[in-house]
Amino acid sequence: MTDWIGELINGWGYLAVGLLMFIETVFPPIPSEVIMPLAGVHAAQQGASLAGMILAGTTGAMVGNVFWFVLAWKLGLDRFEGFLVRYGRVFTMDETEIARGRALFEKYGAGFVGVGRILPTIRSLISVPAGLLHMRPRTFLLFSTLGTFLWTMGLAVAGYLLGRNFGEVDRVLGPLSTAVIVICFLVYLYRVIMWNQLKARRDGKA
Repeated sequence: MTDWIGELINGWGYLAVGLLMFIETVFPPIPSEVIMPLAGVHAAQQGASLAGMILAGTTGAMVGNVFWFVLAWKLGLDRFEGFLVRYGRVFTMDETEIARGRALFEKYGAGFVGVGRILPTIRSLISVPAGLLHMRPRTFLLFSTLGTFLWTMGLAVAGYLLGRNFGEVDRVLGPLSTAVIVICFLVYLYRVIMWNQLKARRDGKA
């Protein structure tokens, strides 16, 4: 994978970085942990602007972020809530948890979005609840751009400093990304298995 990504960046430069980051955000077949360090390597070895690579990566990712935000906004939680409730066990959500999630996001949404952009796996998904809950677009853009910029800058600078040894970045972020995915899956599996008990407990507190 790294060979053809590297060749694409070497041939198309900033455009390739922006396009790859857009694709990674909309449908993540290629991790940004590969794209942006390779962009940093290209800047170090080919004389391209590191700032330009960071800007291209941030722009491409933000186009993808806005795509998911607008799509979720048009759907809206009010329209989607009935579907969530009907298939509550699959989504491990009921009316009580939807209301709780709405209250938390309305209070801490900016922080969720900003921090979510620098967390593996979460950064590609955080646009959806922001859009469903109709977060203020200006706030979404501000905190999304800030978090996305920090993420792409960190990866690109690491690649720039490590040169061809960008695999060192993946040795750290690869296991971290896997750990986040495994933890999310285990939590989801627990909630599905224990759904009736958890729901009864919540209903008893209501």
